[in-house]
Amino acid sequence: MHDIGVDPYGIKIMLPKTSAFLIHLNSISNISANIIKQEMLSLGADAALAKGALSGKLKKTDCLIIGRSDQLNGLCTKLKLQPFGLQKLASELDQNIKNYSLDDFTLKLGKYSLKLREKTHIMGIINITPDSFSGDGLYNSESKDYRKLALIKAEQMLKDGADIIDIGGQSTRPGAKSISIKEEMSRTIAVVKLLAKRINAPISIDTTRVLIAKAAFDNGAVMLNDISGLRNNQLMRIAADYDVAVVIMHMLGVPLNMQKVIAYESFMDDVTTYLKQAIKRAESYGIKPNKIVVDPGIGFGKTLEHNLQILKKLADFKILGKPILLGPSRKSFIGKILGTNIQNRTIGTLATCVVAAQRGAHILRVHDVLEVNQALRIVQAIGKNINA
Repeated sequence: MHDIGVDPYGIKIMLPKTSAFLIHLNSISNISANIIKQEMLSLGADAALAKGALSGKLKKTDCLIIGRSDQLNGLCTKLKLQPFGLQKLASELDQNIKNYSLDDFTLKLGKYSLKLREKTHIMGIINITPDSFSGDGLYNSESKDYRKLALIKAEQMLKDGADIIDIGGQSTRPGAKSISIKEEMSRTIAVVKLLAKRINAPISIDTTRVLIAKAAFDNGAVMLNDISGLRNNQLMRIAADYDVAVVIMHMLGVPLNMQKVIAYESFMDDVTTYLKQAIKRAESYGIKPNKIVVDPGIGFGKTLEHNLQILKKLADFKILGKPILLGPSRKSFIGKILGTNIQNRTIGTLATCVVAAQRGAHILRVHDVLEVNQALRIVQAIGKNINA
């Protein structure tokens, strides 16, 4: 519209008419569903519900709302005047639509600011472990070379296109046993301190422990990557006190048992609800809303089908109103699909990263920075050409 010379005021009026939505409401009363359908029809849109809900045979039904952004805004206005709990539904629907439309995130990491709308950013993984699933762990208890190796690796990752360096000393592979705090401290903090002095990039600490996080923040880390989803209240307080950014990830159980019993009532709903509640908890403890990133947790208490659902429906997590981080790199689901070992999952990783970038991922946590960066640059160039 801008390119063909439409008046700016006209663009503002017409733009909501260009965005179509399909919104799935789970198990609402047939009365509410029928009211929604009638209101949508009156707005020139529609809503689909079970046949039995129309006749009154079913008391509960799922409902698929079909309409443009302007029509959904009209629906919310009308529902706020209705009984049967529709006022609450309208408020939540209104907030979800606004969150879904958010895209211009700026993530402040200490002295660094990442404008997440400009491109999909890359978090480079540095494992200070002897037992990383990916086989790239740098730690050897009989040698002090891992600090130097970590610095060399970080510098290379930055040259290859990394925007954040993520340091972890506790393996989180399925079945991994927890190490002592003393051991995790000895593996990670010296590396954090060295990199904070020597590289020009934000450093993230991958830990679930309060003492490790505090020591990392004291030595230059400006981001907490917590696979446990900020379940620890004290960890939230520390993150708030240091004003660091946090990555809240969904995980079923803990690494030791997360792949043993995998059960969800409704997978995408369960993960989204968990992350939504975790965001509320984090903000209630003083973590700033613009410092929160969410991660649906590919490979953490998920089956192959679950991981593919995350990739297919990644944009659904936009209703949380937060930047999305994804860590598909070299994961076992890629190996299951391709029949390859860990060392031969780079191409599969690139495919998942390209799909994730196209479907709304703001940050990708990867091992193969150079290859992923090149793939994302192609995606970005095509996107710019389409939008030019």
